[in-house]
Amino acid sequence: MPWFREPNQIPTLGAALLAFVLLPAALAAQAGLVIEDGQAQIVPAFADSSDWIRHELWVETGFDSDGDGQPDRVHLDVTRPGQTDGEGLSVPVIYETSPYYSGVAGIDFAHFWDLRQEVGGEAPARDPFPATIQHIPSQPRISNSHVATWVPRGFAVVHSQSPGTGQSQGCPTVGGANESLAPKAVIDWLNGRARGFTSVDGNEEVEAYWATGRVGMTGTSYNGTLPLAAATTGVEGLEAIIPVAPNTSYYHYYRSNGLVRSPGGYPGEDVDVLFDFIFSGFPEVRDYCLANVRDEMTARLDRVTGDYNDFWAGRDYLNHVDGVRAATLMSHAFNDWNVMPEHSHRISMALRERGVPLQIYYHQGGHGGAPPLELMNRWFTRYVVGVENGVEGDPAAWIVREGDDRAEPTPYASYPHPEADAVTLRPSGDGHWTGTLSLDDTDAGTGAIVDNFTFTGGQLAAAEWSNHRLLYATPELREDVHLSGVATVRVRMSADAPAANLSVWLVSLPWTESGEINDNLITKGWADPANAGADDIASPRAGTPLTPGEFVDLEFALQPDDQVIPAGARIGLMIFSSDKFFTLHPDPGTALTVDLGETRIALPLVGGSAALRRALGVPASE
Repeated sequence: MPWFREPNQIPTLGAALLAFVLLPAALAAQAGLVIEDGQAQIVPAFADSSDWIRHELWVETGFDSDGDGQPDRVHLDVTRPGQTDGEGLSVPVIYETSPYYSGVAGIDFAHFWDLRQEVGGEAPARDPFPATIQHIPSQPRISNSHVATWVPRGFAVVHSQSPGTGQSQGCPTVGGANESLAPKAVIDWLNGRARGFTSVDGNEEVEAYWATGRVGMTGTSYNGTLPLAAATTGVEGLEAIIPVAPNTSYYHYYRSNGLVRSPGGYPGEDVDVLFDFIFSGFPEVRDYCLANVRDEMTARLDRVTGDYNDFWAGRDYLNHVDGVRAATLMSHAFNDWNVMPEHSHRISMALRERGVPLQIYYHQGGHGGAPPLELMNRWFTRYVVGVENGVEGDPAAWIVREGDDRAEPTPYASYPHPEADAVTLRPSGDGHWTGTLSLDDTDAGTGAIVDNFTFTGGQLAAAEWSNHRLLYATPELREDVHLSGVATVRVRMSADAPAANLSVWLVSLPWTESGEINDNLITKGWADPANAGADDIASPRAGTPLTPGEFVDLEFALQPDDQVIPAGARIGLMIFSSDKFFTLHPDPGTALTVDLGETRIALPLVGGSAALRRALGVPASE
């Protein structure tokens, strides 16, 4: 199989991966599937699209989110093999749900939050989006995604519109409970536990007599979030999910370690902006949804302190992960600065601890990027169809190495790499030029930063000299160094103001204009110094304003990564204040002082300290 490559440290997968696997005779007769190499194959009898059956319906949920006194109904479409009518064929289901299927508002930054705000200060009022999404009154075919892939292999494909979008009733809640319960209701209908109707307000019922009741969900970005949301309900019948670049916590999407932070590419976006962006539902409930959902979001999202609260906790799927029983193949990119890789990592680690079947696929690109079809097929064939194809014995992690095709990931026993160990590096010297980042523990003095949001992080990293950042770098590497996992940084700092942004980038120097995604940036992170000392700085409940001139200690994680830093590069630590494309934009001039002797970064390096010493040409005894 073309996606499979095997480095020396990984044992062979065994005969289960390559063997021809047949379904038990009774199941094969019922499903009509053909399984080879542990994967469902295209069956000519199912591949003729002119024979496919397509229909729409509405499933009744158990919630009323639009306040009309009636349970909301969710709109869905179905595409299934013609043999499911007349031949008694029952088929498994691949299911995708989304708030995007009926259009979105255009990107208009005039209706986003204004970034020209002092850190810790009152946020300028936002001008909400007008009702620009034209409601579509009829949409029998919601989407064609996945249809050409899975129906010819003997699956049905189902799509549904999220509450408050398209022809689904209710209000969008952007991570609220109804976004988890709506797909649960669809899966319940597929298992005969919920009622479906031929119209949004009629009484003519429709049943899923053609479904086995076994369901797999997938999708990308928001559409990748919703499979996890459904899985947290523990709904019976949801056997497997493949979330691609999922947002697993709206707090972590719009905040970092207590700091107000925008998702990459959308400066000034927040949860209420996303509500406006997706609300394509019925016009008659718009005023109710604005007053009871969107305005509550605006009141509770807290762009002053950036702290975690009950509003955000309800939109954090890690708090509901105990409900997940669906086998999970997680997919993400290490250079996704929109939905950052921490989202998949935090859930993957929690599922691993709970014994949920888990694989992860990471690539080196940006937002999106599903696993190779072979990986997805093996996963769905094992858990949705129920074929014992040996996927449990496959490597737990698949990582696309730098420069490789995404269809050719390298297998690893786990992620982070099992041989990765934290190596502590310390800064010293004049960081306005480029100081030193080394294994030595020295009394390194202090460094000063003058905040100025008008400079981008890339400009600061490329500058020969700048007083708007501190930059420290190792000597040139003599051989490659493999970073795998989560780097953590500890910064002791003070400011001459009661609040400030703090941004940290790990970079590969020299900074170039090559355009290659891994040539410059390794990883990065942000934090609010007001939350120094928080019990959980990733989700801090309260902070304390800084006392000008008084030092505080912050320790926080940068974004997860897996990157081979090549020989000839220098590993650089850059500390600065406002990050133009991610943080608020306070008036320039706030001065930060960093105590270098108490500042350090711990890098998860394969081979640990010995590997880095070897790469730097430093004797092990030093």
